[in-house]
Amino acid sequence: MTNLQLADNHHIFATCPWGIEGLLADELSALGAQVDKTTVAGVHASGSLEVAYRLCLWSRLANRVVLCLAREEGIEHPEQLQASAAAVAWEQHWRPGTTLAVDFHGQSAHIRHTRFGAQTVKDGVVDALRAAGVGRPDIDPKAPDLRLYAHLHRGRLTLGIDLSGDSLHKRGYRRELGHAPLKENLAAALLLRVDWPARAKAGEALVDPLCGSGTLVIEAALMAADVAPGLARGRFGFHGWAGHDEALWAELKREAEARASIGRKRCKSALFGFDQSPQAVAAAKANAMRAGIPALIDVSGGAVAQLTRPAALDAETPGLIITNPPYGERIGELPELVPLYAAIGERSRRAFPGWTLALFTGNPDLGHRTGLRAVKQYAFKNGPLDCKLLLMPLPQADVEASPADALASEPAHGEGDSAPRRSEGAQMFANRLEKNRKRLKKWLKQRGEPCYRLYDADMPEYALAIDVYGERVHVQEYAPPRSVNAAQAQRRLHDALQVIPEVLGVRPEHVYVKQRERQSGRAQYQKQAASGERFEVREGRARLWVNLRDYLDTGLFLDHRPVRRLLAELAPGTRFLNLFCYTATATVHAALGTEQQGGASDSVSVDLSNTYLEWARDNFALNRLDPSRHRVVRDDCLRWLETAGSQFDLIFMDPPTFSNSKKMAATLDIQRDHGRLVRLAMARLAPGGTLVFSNNQRKFVLDTDLAAEYAVEDISAKTFDPDFARRPDIHHVFMIRHREAA
Repeated sequence: MTNLQLADNHHIFATCPWGIEGLLADELSALGAQVDKTTVAGVHASGSLEVAYRLCLWSRLANRVVLCLAREEGIEHPEQLQASAAAVAWEQHWRPGTTLAVDFHGQSAHIRHTRFGAQTVKDGVVDALRAAGVGRPDIDPKAPDLRLYAHLHRGRLTLGIDLSGDSLHKRGYRRELGHAPLKENLAAALLLRVDWPARAKAGEALVDPLCGSGTLVIEAALMAADVAPGLARGRFGFHGWAGHDEALWAELKREAEARASIGRKRCKSALFGFDQSPQAVAAAKANAMRAGIPALIDVSGGAVAQLTRPAALDAETPGLIITNPPYGERIGELPELVPLYAAIGERSRRAFPGWTLALFTGNPDLGHRTGLRAVKQYAFKNGPLDCKLLLMPLPQADVEASPADALASEPAHGEGDSAPRRSEGAQMFANRLEKNRKRLKKWLKQRGEPCYRLYDADMPEYALAIDVYGERVHVQEYAPPRSVNAAQAQRRLHDALQVIPEVLGVRPEHVYVKQRERQSGRAQYQKQAASGERFEVREGRARLWVNLRDYLDTGLFLDHRPVRRLLAELAPGTRFLNLFCYTATATVHAALGTEQQGGASDSVSVDLSNTYLEWARDNFALNRLDPSRHRVVRDDCLRWLETAGSQFDLIFMDPPTFSNSKKMAATLDIQRDHGRLVRLAMARLAPGGTLVFSNNQRKFVLDTDLAAEYAVEDISAKTFDPDFARRPDIHHVFMIRHREAA
C-alpha cells in the first residue's frame, strides 16, 4: 500500500468530461497545482490543501476533486479490495456522527458491479474504524456528510476523499432548466476552446441565439467578470471531512468574493441570449440572478430567423456567436433542424459580419447547412454523444454598405438572396419537385385530391418517397445500400429537407421524415413515436384520420386510392368483407358508396391489431357509420375464414407480403400462401359476388390453378392514378369471381 499524503503535498485527482483533459491540465496548473499526468477523463496532480480548495472553488472544468490517500496494485478479488480499504487510517478523516457514502468506479474479473465494489470498500472502512476503536459510521448514499472515492482499473486501486461533494458542474445557480441543457463545465470548456477569456478581456461581445436556460452565456459572464464558478455553492465535500481547515477556506472565499466584486464592475463585454421560448427566457433570467451576474446579461425572446444585431452594439464591436442547437438524434427531428441551421448561418452572416460563429453539434453535417466553412473543429462528448465544436469565421460586410443598411434592405425570408443557399444537387432536386407538381397539376385540379405522391426516387441519388397530405408532407427515406457512403446519403437527405418546405410552401414542422427499410410482415405497422398527433383528410366522399408521425405508414395507403374508388362503385347494396383491413379505409369507401346508389348494406372488417381496429372505429365514427351494421373483428384472417359461416357479395383482401406475427398460428408468405387464402375467401363469396385481391409483392405471380378454378381478371394496370404511374409494380390487383355453371 502506497501512502499518497506527504506533509502538505497531496496527491490530487481531478475528473472531467471526456475530451477536455488537456484543458483541465492547463487550468490546474494555472491554479497552482503541479500536474503529473493526464488520463482518460481526468488529471493527476499534486499540491497543498490550499491548492485543493482553490480547485474546488475555481475549476470551471472539473467534475470532482479527489484527495487521494492510498494506491495499491494487484487488486482483483473482493477480499483484497476490502483489506486494502481497511489498511487506510480512516479515523483521521472521519468525524464521529458524520454519515458516509462510497463512490466506486471500475471493475475486475471478480468485481464486476459498482454497487458490490462500493459495499466491499465500505466493509473495509468499517473494519478500519472498528480497529481504531471508533463507532460504526451511518451510511447515507444520497446526501452523505463525507463521500469516499474508490477507483479500480487493471488491478490498480486508488482510494481517497471526494472534496467536491456534488459534482462541481453543479454551480448552484441552475435550478431552471431549458430543453437538453449543457452541463456547466462542458459549456465552460467550449468557451475556453474559443479563447473567450482573452476575447472578453479585449472587450468582445457574445451572443447565443438559442440560449435555452442560459448556461453558455452565464458561464461566459462568470469568466468575463472573474467570478469563481463555485462561489454560489453552499457546501462542498470537504465540509464533512475531519481534516477540513475552515479558516483557510474562509480566506479563499473572501478573496474570491472580492475578485468577483471588482470583476463585475470592470467587465467590458456585452452578453446577449435569445430564445423563442418564453419559458426558456424566464429560466435563463432566473439562473443569471442566482449566479450573481444579472446585470451583465441581456436575455430576451426571439427566433433565429429574426436574429439581428443588438442595438447596444455598434458596427465596430467584434464578437463571438456561440450556440448549442438541437442535434437531430432521431431522423424525425431533421425537417425543422435543417432550416434552423441554415438560418443560423444566414442570420449570423448578415447581422454579425467579421465575427466568429462557434457551433456545438452532435451532427456535423447539419453544421454544414449553415453555408459556412469551419476553419477548426474540436471533438467533445456531450454525455454519450460524439460532438464537435465548429469554428466558422463570418465574412466581412460589403464595404459599400453598413450592416444596418444590409439588414434593412434584405428581402423577406424565402425570397431573393436571403433564402438559404442551395447546393447544385439540392437545386436539381427542387427542379424535379417543381416538374412533378406541374405534371400532376391538371389531374389534381380535376380530382380535387389533397393527398398524393409527389416524388418516388425519381432521381436515384435522392432515394425518397414524398407524399403530400394537404399542408403536410410525409417523407420516407429508403435506406441506402452499403455501397453508398452514409455521410453522402445524409447530406442528400438534408438537401431535400432544405428544399421541400421552400418548394411546397409548407412549414418545416409540418414535414415528417422516416427511414424505410425492407420490411418483414407487419413491421410497417410498428410504432415509431407516441405523439398521438393525427388530423383529418378527405378522399372522395370519405373523411379519414391519418398520423404522419407515430408509425412508418400513415393509416392511408395512397397507391390504393383507385382500388377504394372501385370498391365504392361495386359496394351499393352488398354485404362487404374487408380482410387484413388495417385502418379500414376501404370499408369506409364501401360503406359510403356513391352519391347515386349509396353503399354496402353491412360490413365486417378483420385484422389482428387492436391499435388499427381502434383507428378503424374512429374512421367509422368520423363518417357516421352505424357500428351495428359495420363491425370490426380482431382475429387471424386465415383462422377467421376457416370458421366463419357468413357469405358476402363483395370481399376485399389486401394481405401483407410476409408476416410472422406471434398472434398468428403460422407465418404468412403471400407468394406461397395466396392460393389457400383466395380459396378460403372464395368459399365465403356469394354467387355473383366479387373478390378484389390485392398485394404489394413486387414480383408477385398469380397461381395458374386459380385461373382454372375461377374467373380471374388482372386489373392492376387500371389501378394507378398519375401520381403512381411510374411504379407499375408497386401493387397487383385481381378481380376474382365464381365461374358460372355450364
